[in-house]
Amino acid sequence: MAGMTALQAAALWSGLLVLLMVGLAFRVIANRRRHRVLFGDGGVPQMTVAARAFGNAAEYIPVGIAVLILLALLETPVLTIHLVAGVFLLGRLIHGLGLSHGAGPGPGRMIGMSLTVLALLAAAILLVVAAFAR
Repeated sequence: MAGMTALQAAALWSGLLVLLMVGLAFRVIANRRRHRVLFGDGGVPQMTVAARAFGNAAEYIPVGIAVLILLALLETPVLTIHLVAGVFLLGRLIHGLGLSHGAGPGPGRMIGMSLTVLALLAAAILLVVAAFAR
């Protein structure tokens, strides 16, 4: 990762985030096949959980990718992009795993969302500061 530009760092983490979404999508597809559900959740709890894990990722990951690209375009230091993106990806992974292990609030979901929000908040502050720094 040494010598990486800000845009390359954003591309790396964006690619990893998209791979996470693809993995969650495959879980939905596998559950649809296993439980023979063509539409919705078919009243199958595992289907509901898989669909919500993907849906939640689909709600947050595009925003995460957008802020990474903006940070890169504003020439944010590469280490900062790695830190924000690493916390964000870790939060999304932990949340997805936590959601997969039950519908109720559990430590995985709470930690995952906390890390996700922390990363987005840090990115938002960096973007606002950068907007006035030029």
